Amino acid sequence: MAEVLKPDICVIGAGSGGLSVAAAAASFGVSVVLIEKGKMGGDCLNYGCVPSKAILAAGKHAQSIRDAAKFGVTVSGDPKVNFKKVHDHIQDVIAQIEPNDSVERFTGLGVEVIEAEARFKDERTVVAGDKEIKARRFVVATGSSAFVPPIKGLDSVSYLTNETIFENTKKMGHLIIIGGGPIGMEMAQAYKRLGCEVTVLEGFKALGKDDPELTSILLEKLVEEGIVLVEDAMVANVAPRGKQGIRVTYTKDDKEHTVDGTHILVATGRAANVDGLSLGAAGIEYTRRGISVSKDLRTTNKRVYAIGDVTGGLQFTHIANYHAGLVIRGLLFRKKAVPNNDMIPWVTYTEPELGHVGLTEEQAREKFGTIKVLRWPYHENDRAQAERKTTGLVKMVTNKKGLIVGVSIVGASAGEMMNMWALAITNKMKLGDVVGYVSPYPTFFEIGKRAVITSYVPLAKKPIIRSVINFLQKFG
Repeated sequence: MAEVLKPDICVIGAGSGGLSVAAAAASFGVSVVLIEKGKMGGDCLNYGCVPSKAILAAGKHAQSIRDAAKFGVTVSGDPKVNFKKVHDHIQDVIAQIEPNDSVERFTGLGVEVIEAEARFKDERTVVAGDKEIKARRFVVATGSSAFVPPIKGLDSVSYLTNETIFENTKKMGHLIIIGGGPIGMEMAQAYKRLGCEVTVLEGFKALGKDDPELTSILLEKLVEEGIVLVEDAMVANVAPRGKQGIRVTYTKDDKEHTVDGTHILVATGRAANVDGLSLGAAGIEYTRRGISVSKDLRTTNKRVYAIGDVTGGLQFTHIANYHAGLVIRGLLFRKKAVPNNDMIPWVTYTEPELGHVGLTEEQAREKFGTIKVLRWPYHENDRAQAERKTTGLVKMVTNKKGLIVGVSIVGASAGEMMNMWALAITNKMKLGDVVGYVSPYPTFFEIGKRAVITSYVPLAKKPIIRSVINFLQKFG
C-alpha cells in the first residue's frame, strides 16, 4: 500500500518557481510537499542562468586581457585558457549556490521533499515513488528543456545542448551553434573569447524578439570579435566527418552551403516539460507549447496551477518567481492575481548587454498611435568613455502624455539599468519623474536620463515659451 499524504499544497518541480512557492507557503506554516525527479534548483541553477553567466564571466576576463593595452597595461600575447579550470569555475559557482536550493534547506523549512518522478493519478491525486499525495491544491512548476528539432542526421553525431555543454573540459576547435537566440549568442561570445572558432546558424534573424535597431549594434560587435553569423540559414542535414569532425549542410538564398566543425550546440528554443505527468488523467489541457492556463494561472483543473516555463509563455527565471508570488496570493489569501507581461524585463548577457522592458516601438505604435521615441548614445557618456565601453544606445518609448511604456538598452550594464526602468514602468512613471531624479556622476544611468531630457528640447523652440522667457527677463 502506498503511503498517503494530505498536505495543503503539493508542488511538482524544484526549479526557481517551485522552490519559491514551497518556501513561501512553508514560511506561513502551511503544509507543503515538494516533488523533484532531477536536481534541486532545476534548469536555471544546473544548466541555464548560473553556469552560462559563469562561463560568460570567464570569457570577459579573457577579453579584458586582450583589451588591456587600451588602458596602458601591457600584456604579453593572447590569454592562455585552461578549459578544465574554466569547467571547475562553473561547477564551483553552482556549488556555492546549491545549498540555497538543497533538500536539506527545504526540509529544514518544514517542506516534505520527495525525490521521485510525479504523475497525476486522477484530478485530486499525484503519485510519486511509493507515496500518493492528495493535496488541497497543486502547483506544476516543471519548467522546460532544450528543444531538439528533427534535423536529418543530428542523431548521428554527439551534439550538445545547454544541459551538456557545461560538462566540457577541453577546448573546442570549431563550435557550430544552431540557433541565434539569447542562449546561442551568449555561448557564441563566451567560447569565441575563450579561443574557439564559432559559427552561428540562425533560421531567421538572430535575437529576433528584440528591437532590431539595438540588435544590429550588438550583432555587429559580435561579428567584429570573430563570430561567423549566418542568418536566414535553414539547417538541412548534419553528418559526421572524419574521426571527430561534423559537417552541417544548410540552405540560404536557395543555395546549399556547408560548414565543418568539431562540436555542435543545439540552441533552438525550449520545450515545456509535460511528458510523464499524465496531465490527461487530471483533466489538465496542454499543447506542445505547454500547459493551458487561465489569467490567474489555473489550469483546466481548478485545483491545479501551473507557473513558469511549463505554461509556454515568456521563459525566464524571474517570470517563474513572479508567477510564484502571484500563485501564493491565490493559494494562501484567495486573492486573484493576474500576470502583467508589459512590465517584465529581460536581458541577453553578451557584451554589450541587450536589455528590454515594456513595449517595443512597434507595439507602442499599435497600442497608442502617437508616441515619442527618445534615444541617447553611449559615446556621449563620461563613464562609458572612461571605461572605453562606448558601443551602445538607450532607446525609450512614451505615449503622447509622456508615460514611459518601453525601454531598450544595448551597452554596458544594460541589465543593471533595467531594474530602474522596470520600476518606472511598473509604477507608471512619466518623463518628468525621471527629470526630477538626481543620478550620481559618472554612471551609465545618466545615458537614460539624457534620453529623457531630449524630449524637452523642442519646447525651447516654441514661440510662446520664448515669449514667456523674454517677458520674465524684462519684468521678472
